[in-house]
Amino acid sequence: WRNGENHLIFNMVSGSSPDFSRFVELHLGNAMVAGADLDTYTFREKFDISLPAFSPVAKLGEVDNTFRDRSWLVTSSQLNIDPYFLSEMQKFSYQYHDSVLILDSCHIHNYTQRCEIDSGQKYAYPQVLRDSIFCIIFRGERMGQFVLLEAMAANCIPVIVIDGHVMPFNNVIDWKRFSVFIMEDHLNTLMDVLHNISDKRIRQMQNVLLFIYKSYFSSMEQIALTTLDIIQDRVYPHLARTYDEINLLPKEISKNPLFYPMTAPKSHGFTAVILTYDRVESLFILIERLSKVPSLMKVVVVWNNQKKNPPPLADFPKVAKPINVIKTKANKLSNRFYPFREIETEAILHIDDDIVMLTSDEVEFAYEVWREFPDRIVGFPSRTHIWDNVTNAWKYESEWTNAISMVLTGAAFLHKYWSYLYTTDLPADVKDWVDEHMNCEDIAMNFLVANMTNKPPIKVTPRKKFKCPECTNNEMLSADLGHMVERSQCINKFVRAFGRMPLKTVEFRADPVLFKDPFPEKLKRFNDIGSL
Repeated sequence: WRNGENHLIFNMVSGSSPDFSRFVELHLGNAMVAGADLDTYTFREKFDISLPAFSPVAKLGEVDNTFRDRSWLVTSSQLNIDPYFLSEMQKFSYQYHDSVLILDSCHIHNYTQRCEIDSGQKYAYPQVLRDSIFCIIFRGERMGQFVLLEAMAANCIPVIVIDGHVMPFNNVIDWKRFSVFIMEDHLNTLMDVLHNISDKRIRQMQNVLLFIYKSYFSSMEQIALTTLDIIQDRVYPHLARTYDEINLLPKEISKNPLFYPMTAPKSHGFTAVILTYDRVESLFILIERLSKVPSLMKVVVVWNNQKKNPPPLADFPKVAKPINVIKTKANKLSNRFYPFREIETEAILHIDDDIVMLTSDEVEFAYEVWREFPDRIVGFPSRTHIWDNVTNAWKYESEWTNAISMVLTGAAFLHKYWSYLYTTDLPADVKDWVDEHMNCEDIAMNFLVANMTNKPPIKVTPRKKFKCPECTNNEMLSADLGHMVERSQCINKFVRAFGRMPLKTVEFRADPVLFKDPFPEKLKRFNDIGSL
């Protein structure tokens, strides 16, 4: 026994009336307790493990999927609830009689049967919980309530009204993803809170709830094994499961192949890959400006014009960074993502030859952001996609909004792995479409990265205008009047090719600290940041 050291005590039900002691009434010493009735006063953080109060009848109400119509918004099925809670629920029932169901025990007590509190109508229990979207769980004589597991089995979203309760497996399971928490004194806000939860959010919560219940709570065996897994993760933290592995649905888990233990090293720098056809003057201006970026290691010019040779290297700007010129065999937009052996750094700045307005500070700052998020597309021009209810199709959107789901690769940092994946693993019909239409290679890359990582791109700095001042509109691909229509067609074709819409929309932009604040320039690291 050694005073309980390295021992685990399962305490499945708390003490008996009238005390209902939270811990089993034994001399515990240094033993860990896995208990079903722990509160924040008795729970020893990172030592004890909170369990659910196991209900053997929960199996009777189990569902296998979330696709069912539910008659009630919220159901209270707990026996002998506190008079204050009952009074509040009855007020809701009078006001929302079609949405609120209050059940209690029938005259002849049978746990698998409940009666409506006013009419006396009988319901099979816990099967009745399948007909409610939300199930409310109140504090009782015990903190842990059987109805919690019964509601979870029926895929009824728990509404927790228990102050100070330690939720089961609270140190690893994120209850806020599939539950609603309301403080006891704020029970009068219940209906306002529930009415403000969208149908989409309800479906998400139901999907997560079904996954969590089946993974960790569906049997006494699952509960015991989850407890032992938690202890094992403590003993072997280097092998411990991550938050994502425990809480996310399989389709939500990132399949990101890039594993960085920390921020990518700055000293490695980046390679600028410039796709060009015949805009020599603009190309030279761009190379001169990029050469001033401290972290630039090399410039690779991808010459996409088979009818004309590139200028000799002697004519290129005299800069302190090496320049490689690669002449392609065919004029394809996909050439910009080919993993040329001349690219020796992990970070690549993909940039068009007409993007000459970016400052050295902007490019260096974008590289710093990429170092923290090396699995993402990090760049400047952003776009989004929206669903068009008129055409029942996805639409490419270039309006300036706060929401983004794509960062265009005309000026963006990517890890070189994505170039390899684009070349070897991109669906053939997607690559063929891009090369045939000379459009949408940037959308294809956004699809590829989002499909692998389940993460959105990151836009940096406020700049939104990316017009080439030296170029006329008829030289630019995006000047074509059919350009936007074709981009929308690309998105819908890629959705079919990938089998889903992988793009993630986010309202986020990374800016340098203090760049707009009236501080002396010497105190700022990045001063020359464009406003638009």
